[in-house]
Amino acid sequence: MEGKGKQRRVVKSKSNSANSVYPKTQLHSQLAQLSANLADTENLLRMTSVQAECMRGLGSWHGGLFMAASKVLGEESVQK
Repeated sequence: MEGKGKQRRVVKSKSNSANSVYPKTQLHSQLAQLSANLADTENLLRMTSVQAECMRGLGSWHGGLFMAASKVLGEESVQK
């Protein structure tokens, strides 16, 4: 009977070892995917920042055009 008990412990030890290796490799691949996604997000945020600055400049240009148009057309035609 002692032989069977020891054999079961060895089997459990091997299965625990196999079970712990799988989650480690799975976690490693998930960490790699997370790292890649974070790099993509960082790049997208950088591009969004550049685009927001360009949109700000575009808004300034449009504001200037509207002010120039109101001076050319006169205040009466703008209010109608």
